[in-house]
Amino acid sequence: MQYNHLLNSIKTTLQKSKVEKLAAIASDETFSVKDLIDLSFYHDEQIGFRAAWILENVFTAHQQRFLPHVYYFLEKLPLQHNLSALRHYVKILAFMTKKNANITVKKIISDYDTDTLVEVVFAWLIDEKIPVAIKSHCLNILANLNWKHNWIREELLQTMDFLVDKESVGFFAKVRQIRKQFSVGS
Repeated sequence: MQYNHLLNSIKTTLQKSKVEKLAAIASDETFSVKDLIDLSFYHDEQIGFRAAWILENVFTAHQQRFLPHVYYFLEKLPLQHNLSALRHYVKILAFMTKKNANITVKKIISDYDTDTLVEVVFAWLIDEKIPVAIKSHCLNILANLNWKHNWIREELLQTMDFLVDKESVGFFAKVRQIRKQFSVGS
Protein backbone atom coordinates (compact mmCIF):
# COMPACT_ATOMS: atom_id res chain seq x y z
CA MET A 1 0.00 0.00 0.00
CA GLN A 2 1.78 3.10 -1.20
CA TYR A 3 0.86 6.77 -0.76
CA ASN A 4 -1.95 6.78 -3.37
CA HIS A 5 -3.46 3.59 -2.00
CA LEU A 6 -3.32 5.05 1.52
CA LEU A 7 -5.00 8.19 0.24
CA ASN A 8 -7.80 6.10 -1.29
CA SER A 9 -8.14 4.12 1.95
CA ILE A 10 -8.80 7.23 4.01
CA LYS A 11 -11.07 9.11 1.60
CA THR A 12 -14.08 7.57 3.30
CA THR A 13 -15.15 7.74 6.93
CA LEU A 14 -12.99 5.59 9.18
CA GLN A 15 -13.98 3.55 12.18
CA LYS A 16 -11.55 3.24 15.08
CA SER A 17 -10.88 -0.40 14.14
CA LYS A 18 -9.74 0.59 10.63
CA VAL A 19 -7.56 3.38 12.06
CA GLU A 20 -5.92 0.84 14.37
CA LYS A 21 -5.46 -1.61 11.46
CA LEU A 22 -3.86 1.06 9.26
CA ALA A 23 -1.61 2.14 12.14
CA ALA A 24 -0.54 -1.48 12.64
CA ILE A 25 0.56 -1.90 9.03
CA ALA A 26 2.39 1.43 8.74
CA SER A 27 5.92 0.67 7.63
CA ASP A 28 8.25 1.54 4.81
CA GLU A 29 6.86 -1.38 2.77
CA THR A 30 3.24 -0.22 3.08
CA PHE A 31 3.17 3.50 3.79
CA SER A 32 5.47 5.43 6.04
CA VAL A 33 4.89 7.72 8.96
CA LYS A 34 6.25 10.46 6.67
CA ASP A 35 3.40 9.67 4.24
CA LEU A 36 0.90 10.08 7.09
CA ILE A 37 2.47 13.37 8.15
CA ASP A 38 2.34 14.63 4.56
CA LEU A 39 -1.27 13.50 4.15
CA SER A 40 -2.25 15.29 7.36
CA PHE A 41 -1.65 18.52 5.39
CA TYR A 42 -3.88 17.38 2.51
CA HIS A 43 -6.17 20.08 1.05
CA ASP A 44 -9.25 18.04 2.03
CA GLU A 45 -9.33 18.59 5.79
CA GLN A 46 -11.19 15.32 6.44
CA ILE A 47 -8.37 13.36 4.82
CA GLY A 48 -5.86 15.40 6.83
CA PHE A 49 -7.75 14.62 10.03
CA ARG A 50 -7.87 10.89 9.26
CA ALA A 51 -4.15 10.79 8.47
CA ALA A 52 -3.38 12.56 11.76
CA TRP A 53 -5.65 10.15 13.65
CA ILE A 54 -3.77 7.18 12.19
CA LEU A 55 -0.49 8.97 12.96
CA GLU A 56 -1.47 9.30 16.62
CA ASN A 57 -2.28 5.58 16.71
CA VAL A 58 1.09 4.73 15.20
CA PHE A 59 2.77 6.80 17.91
CA THR A 60 0.81 5.24 20.78
CA ALA A 61 0.70 1.62 19.60
CA HIS A 62 3.71 1.20 17.27
CA GLN A 63 6.18 3.80 18.46
CA GLN A 64 9.24 2.09 16.94
CA ARG A 65 7.79 2.86 13.52
CA PHE A 66 7.25 6.50 14.47
CA LEU A 67 10.71 7.12 15.94
CA PRO A 68 12.65 7.40 12.65
CA HIS A 69 10.33 10.28 11.69
CA VAL A 70 10.25 12.25 14.96
CA TYR A 71 12.34 15.13 13.60
CA TYR A 72 10.16 15.42 10.50
CA PHE A 73 7.07 15.47 12.74
CA LEU A 74 8.57 18.18 14.98
CA GLU A 75 9.50 20.30 11.95
CA LYS A 76 6.00 20.01 10.48
CA LEU A 77 3.99 20.50 13.70
CA PRO A 78 4.15 24.34 13.72
CA LEU A 79 2.83 24.36 10.14
CA GLN A 80 -0.35 22.40 10.92
CA HIS A 81 -3.44 24.60 10.46
CA ASN A 82 -6.12 21.92 10.13
CA LEU A 83 -7.65 22.10 13.62
CA SER A 84 -8.93 18.51 13.45
CA ALA A 85 -5.44 17.25 12.60
CA LEU A 86 -3.82 19.65 15.06
CA ARG A 87 -5.66 18.01 17.94
CA HIS A 88 -3.82 14.76 17.17
CA TYR A 89 -0.51 16.56 16.64
CA VAL A 90 -0.57 18.29 20.02
CA LYS A 91 -1.67 15.07 21.70
CA ILE A 92 1.37 13.31 20.22
CA LEU A 93 3.65 16.13 21.37
CA ALA A 94 2.11 15.99 24.85
CA PHE A 95 2.96 12.26 24.95
CA MET A 96 6.46 12.97 23.65
CA THR A 97 7.18 15.53 26.37
CA LYS A 98 5.82 13.52 29.32
CA LYS A 99 8.22 12.47 32.06
CA ASN A 100 7.53 8.81 31.32
CA ALA A 101 8.11 9.10 27.56
CA ASN A 102 10.25 6.53 25.77
CA ILE A 103 13.96 7.12 26.51
CA THR A 104 14.72 7.68 22.81
CA VAL A 105 11.96 10.27 22.54
CA LYS A 106 13.19 11.97 25.74
CA LYS A 107 16.69 12.22 24.28
CA ILE A 108 15.37 13.68 21.02
CA ILE A 109 13.29 16.29 22.88
CA SER A 110 16.25 17.06 25.14
CA ASP A 111 18.56 17.68 22.15
CA TYR A 112 15.97 19.38 19.93
CA ASP A 113 15.74 23.17 19.75
CA THR A 114 12.21 23.48 21.15
CA ASP A 115 12.07 27.30 21.11
CA THR A 116 9.84 27.47 18.04
CA LEU A 117 7.58 24.70 19.34
CA VAL A 118 7.12 26.51 22.66
CA GLU A 119 6.39 29.79 20.88
CA VAL A 120 3.80 28.19 18.59
CA VAL A 121 2.15 26.22 21.40
CA PHE A 122 1.81 29.39 23.50
CA ALA A 123 0.27 31.14 20.48
CA TRP A 124 -2.28 28.33 20.08
CA LEU A 125 -3.05 28.50 23.79
CA ILE A 126 -4.10 32.15 23.62
CA ASP A 127 -5.77 32.00 20.20
CA GLU A 128 -9.55 32.37 20.61
CA LYS A 129 -10.17 30.27 17.48
CA ILE A 130 -8.36 27.22 18.86
CA PRO A 131 -10.70 24.62 20.43
CA VAL A 132 -10.34 23.83 24.12
CA ALA A 133 -9.26 20.21 23.47
CA ILE A 134 -6.18 21.51 21.65
CA LYS A 135 -5.53 24.10 24.37
CA SER A 136 -5.67 21.35 26.99
CA HIS A 137 -2.85 19.48 25.27
CA CYS A 138 -0.97 22.78 24.87
CA LEU A 139 -1.08 23.22 28.65
CA ASN A 140 0.42 19.76 29.08
CA ILE A 141 3.15 20.38 26.51
CA LEU A 142 4.20 23.66 28.07
CA ALA A 143 4.14 22.28 31.61
CA ASN A 144 6.13 19.25 30.42
CA LEU A 145 8.77 21.46 28.78
CA ASN A 146 9.23 23.66 31.85
CA TRP A 147 12.37 21.68 32.77
CA LYS A 148 13.96 22.82 29.51
CA HIS A 149 12.70 26.42 29.52
CA ASN A 150 12.60 27.59 33.12
CA TRP A 151 10.68 30.76 32.19
CA ILE A 152 7.64 28.74 31.07
CA ARG A 153 6.30 28.17 34.59
CA GLU A 154 5.73 31.84 35.41
CA GLU A 155 4.48 32.73 31.94
CA LEU A 156 2.12 29.75 31.87
CA LEU A 157 0.72 30.54 35.32
CA GLN A 158 -0.03 34.11 34.20
CA THR A 159 -1.56 32.91 30.93
CA MET A 160 -3.75 30.38 32.75
CA ASP A 161 -4.94 33.10 35.15
CA PHE A 162 -5.88 35.21 32.14
CA LEU A 163 -7.65 32.40 30.26
CA VAL A 164 -9.37 30.54 33.08
CA ASP A 165 -12.50 32.75 33.03
CA LYS A 166 -12.66 32.76 29.24
CA GLU A 167 -12.61 29.00 28.69
CA SER A 168 -14.77 26.02 29.65
CA VAL A 169 -15.04 24.07 32.90
CA GLY A 170 -12.89 21.35 31.31
CA PHE A 171 -10.15 23.90 30.74
CA PHE A 172 -10.42 25.01 34.36
CA ALA A 173 -9.94 21.37 35.47
CA LYS A 174 -6.80 21.09 33.32
CA VAL A 175 -5.50 24.39 34.79
CA ARG A 176 -5.95 22.97 38.30
CA GLN A 177 -4.02 19.85 37.26
CA ILE A 178 -1.15 21.91 35.82
CA ARG A 179 -0.99 24.13 38.92
CA LYS A 180 -0.82 21.01 41.07
CA GLN A 181 1.96 19.63 38.84
CA PHE A 182 3.90 22.87 39.28
CA SER A 183 3.41 22.93 43.06
CA VAL A 184 4.60 19.31 43.38
CA GLY A 185 7.60 20.04 41.16
CA SER A 186 8.66 23.12 43.15
